[in-house]
Amino acid sequence: MIQNVISFDPSNGKILGEVARATATTVEKVVGRAKEAAAHWRKVSLEERLSSIEKAYSAAEPSLNRLAELLSREMGKDIRRSTSEVQGCIWGGPYIANSSLEALRSKKAGEYTVEYGSLGVAAIISPWNYPLAMANNLIIPALMAGNSVIWKPSEETPLIAQAFFDIIHKGFPQDVLQIVHGDGEQGRMLVESDINMIGFTGSQAAGKDIMARASSSLKRLVMELGGNDPMIVMKDANIQAAARFAVASSFENAGQMCISTERIYVEESVAHEFEQYVVTTAKQYKVGPWNMEGVNIGPIINKKQHAQIIEHIKDAVEKNSRILLGSLDNPKYYIMPTVLADMTPDMRIEQEETFGPVVCISSFSNIQEAIDRANNTSYGLGAVVFGGVDAREVADQLAAGMIGINQGVGGGDDVPWVGAKQSGFGFHGSPEGHRQFSQVRVVSH
Repeated sequence: MIQNVISFDPSNGKILGEVARATATTVEKVVGRAKEAAAHWRKVSLEERLSSIEKAYSAAEPSLNRLAELLSREMGKDIRRSTSEVQGCIWGGPYIANSSLEALRSKKAGEYTVEYGSLGVAAIISPWNYPLAMANNLIIPALMAGNSVIWKPSEETPLIAQAFFDIIHKGFPQDVLQIVHGDGEQGRMLVESDINMIGFTGSQAAGKDIMARASSSLKRLVMELGGNDPMIVMKDANIQAAARFAVASSFENAGQMCISTERIYVEESVAHEFEQYVVTTAKQYKVGPWNMEGVNIGPIINKKQHAQIIEHIKDAVEKNSRILLGSLDNPKYYIMPTVLADMTPDMRIEQEETFGPVVCISSFSNIQEAIDRANNTSYGLGAVVFGGVDAREVADQLAAGMIGINQGVGGGDDVPWVGAKQSGFGFHGSPEGHRQFSQVRVVSH
């Protein structure tokens, strides 16, 4: 008998609840209903789709606090961040929909009309670190393009996904938005089923597996596949500001964020000063469960991820990295704020995505060395440069989809959320991103 998907509180390992795991038969039936719904939804006007989304998301407003607490309990982030994520989704759904409305309108081009129609059925496979926000960014443009949507949330955060779905799906015609639960097995079932596109946020390995399985029928893919984001600090940078950013970015969401800063390259002449500021700043962070006052670093999502972070730290120390803050001994469910110096290219912590609250620092004497090391990875999601007059020139040489100069990165408002190299396949956000969820047609008349 198939087991349910069980959700655990990452701060103590206790069971929070469970949801039904989809069987192969369930997935087949859901896809069948989604295809029928798509045939009707594609005929609905853009304005009516927008109205449905606004109605659906406004219905979630009264449940803001309940949803935020559930998100904190299940994912581990503090209540302030959870509230911000839920509120951002409630507001962001209609915002993205309005942006999509203009992007998906038919365009006249002389004797031609360019139209943006439905692909059919879209499967949205979302991660656990931002269980609502990351899903939202894919679900809304897919719905606005006239696709029916099947949402498979992460098996780590099924309860918050189900709670949010239970509210918003009522705003749409029957089966336009459905949800299925499970792990990689259910994800593979969806990918191999008779659907038309896949929107995915997750690891490179999972993304490559999805691409291989989707290739036989050439399904449309929009995928964001994580990062190992570098930061370069030049000698003429504002060192205090750079240090504050480095810590905030590395520790945000307990480091469990795709655009967290993971590798920092600092010019030798200011390296010691930078390290001191980083340690001073990092010591101010408080670790604990979501409901502890003043906490800003929560638990790590599961045992596997916790062990990986420790292995990365251990590997670095064995290869002569200095521990400026933290240790190899960490609590069962947490990683204490950690600062490492003397990072080298042979360390796992430089080559792989750590996904934990760890600041990793290396010094350089030549800026080209820093640029080469920053680019020496298969990832290319984000990159940051702190510096003076030459910062832009350095930034132009970094292989990343989103680059920040003396600030963080990120697609905001109507600009793309996009990765370079193996951090992205397609992109979302912006009019161009919204159109990736549609079938472009050119009608001559």
